[in-house]
Amino acid sequence: MSTSDSVGQNDLLIVGPGVLGRIVAEKWQKENPSCKIFGQTATTDNHRELAQIGIVSSLKGSRVDQKVPYVIFCAPPYHSDDYPEHLRVAASNWNGEGSFLFTSSTAVYDCSDNGLCSEDSPCMPIGRSPQADVLLKAENVVLEAGGCVLRLVGLYKMDRGPHVFWLSKGTLDVRPDHIISLIHYEDAASLAIAIMRKRLRGHVFVGCDNQPLSRSLHTSSSSKTNFGMYSKFTNLMVSIAGKK
Repeated sequence: MSTSDSVGQNDLLIVGPGVLGRIVAEKWQKENPSCKIFGQTATTDNHRELAQIGIVSSLKGSRVDQKVPYVIFCAPPYHSDDYPEHLRVAASNWNGEGSFLFTSSTAVYDCSDNGLCSEDSPCMPIGRSPQADVLLKAENVVLEAGGCVLRLVGLYKMDRGPHVFWLSKGTLDVRPDHIISLIHYEDAASLAIAIMRKRLRGHVFVGCDNQPLSRSLHTSSSSKTNFGMYSKFTNLMVSIAGKK
């Protein structure tokens, strides 16, 4: 990725400018109209589309000619042979001034019983879950580089999220009372920007909304804006120990 002009104090590199990354870019541009925003993607398929919204694109894993003050890594671990290495490359593109933020997942927590989770809750031990292992190793790369980690719960918006799957199935054999924590893409993007603006080093955050809902309540709320679509849960076991 080439940066022909001098680096601005608010220039931003987004590794993985997908749904969340593009919202971050839009909000960042509004706050910093004169900044440059760079994006790194797994393929060139969307480079023309990204250019239309002001993102200068290159392939993920490339190193910039001039390091930038702000880097956010939103790319998921899918289709990556060495996810932590991608984080190391992203860290190498950060000049250490503004902020380096990695959007991870609350899936790393050792909590699956509807219990309360916070930043200080214990994580899964390495070796129990391949998914958690990848994320925790990637988080360590970021924290060792002086960056911050934002562990997000499930992301959603009108046409994306667990409610879309449930509404499409109609009837599911799962517990309707199971508490789920979600965060809207817009809120997650605003939170990420707020963290980057603080220029903190080595911190871990959890991103969720302030109103965890059960599957049935979340689907009921979603169905009101989905043209009368409803989902029925047939598993009626009730055992709520807290909120996750």
